[in-house]
Amino acid sequence: MRALVVTAVAAEADSVLAGLAGPVPHPDPGPGPRTLPGGYQVTRRDLPGIALDVLVGGVGPAAAAAATATALALGEYTLVVSAGIGGGFAPAAPLGSLVVADAIVAADLGAQTPEGFVDVGALGFGRAVHLPPAELAARAAEATGALLAPVLTVSTVTGTAERAGELSARHPLAGAEAMEGFGVAEAAAGHGLPVLEVRAVSNAVGPRDRDAWRIGDALTALTAGFRVLGPVLANWGERHEHAHR
Repeated sequence: MRALVVTAVAAEADSVLAGLAGPVPHPDPGPGPRTLPGGYQVTRRDLPGIALDVLVGGVGPAAAAAATATALALGEYTLVVSAGIGGGFAPAAPLGSLVVADAIVAADLGAQTPEGFVDVGALGFGRAVHLPPAELAARAAEATGALLAPVLTVSTVTGTAERAGELSARHPLAGAEAMEGFGVAEAAAGHGLPVLEVRAVSNAVGPRDRDAWRIGDALTALTAGFRVLGPVLANWGERHEHAHR
């Protein structure tokens, strides 16, 4: 099995790679990063039963979709994973916790109307939600101790209580918001591949307060999560392939 893990920035990729190296870094962690067309950096890790390519794709849904599509066009993959840090909806997703998506939602792609926001799916111009494989998402959440909940993709990070309240009203079960998941999922769907999203919470969704952010704690949680995710992904991939033979 081969999986593509898409992050936005190098710090997230480094945290994922640290987790894939195990609790004690291996003296030979594998091949160094290589550069894909477009300048995208990708680094491979080989674990028992699975190879993972960790890609730095850029910030936002458009950049993430472009990077993911480029990588998928150049390699054979079984699964795509969007991974990184994001905001958590309190109190369900506190700082330093993990959220695994049971739905990847385009939360601000659509139209504002006098009656409120209408998403792109309701407008008839595509879809607004991607659903990861339910069994895989549940197993990933259980193994990592993560909250299993929808993750919202936004192009503008929430910075006010009003905006947080609006999102919570439209998506009362949401666990986190981030900027890349839906773009990654769109590219994966275009190649007929399943997608998973894993977010470590660095800040609360609400009024923007950089002093309260805990980016280091979130990156540490991301590393810890990927220490146990490798076997989960490999086991699911093996069973998935057997089921389709």
